[in-house]
Amino acid sequence: MPSVNPADLPDLVGKEIGVSRWIEVDQKRIDVFADVTEDPQFIHIDPERAAKETPFGGTIAHGFLSLSLLSPMAMDLGFSLQGIAMGINYGFDKIRFLQPVRAGKKVRGRFTLEDATERQPGQWMLRYGVSVEIEGEDKPALIGHWLTLQILGK
Repeated sequence: MPSVNPADLPDLVGKEIGVSRWIEVDQKRIDVFADVTEDPQFIHIDPERAAKETPFGGTIAHGFLSLSLLSPMAMDLGFSLQGIAMGINYGFDKIRFLQPVRAGKKVRGRFTLEDATERQPGQWMLRYGVSVEIEGEDKPALIGHWLTLQILGK
């Protein structure tokens, strides 16, 4: 999607603005995330034990790993405001983790623009409805409402 004139944002509210590429969540990615976040729980890093002791049949990604992949997924869309100087992650209104992502699965992001509010001249608060879909699964890994603050250049 090309860059958008801020004046056109109201016309996009309620519309899907894009779907990202598929991203593989392999064991190496899970292990690196476990190391960086200091979360070495066996359900993430021990495939043999996770296969024996969990209902998942093997290891699963951390929920926060699935959430963190929203950043590269959003970059895939190419959605930006004309004249933007920077975008700031403002947080989430709500996140729900609905289904674990098993090691080796692929995920992608689906984004809908839910709201666009000009907080002051040149500053736009955007709220996206987001979901992280799992290839071959009916339920998404997560759903949420993501806020970003878009600041236009002077």
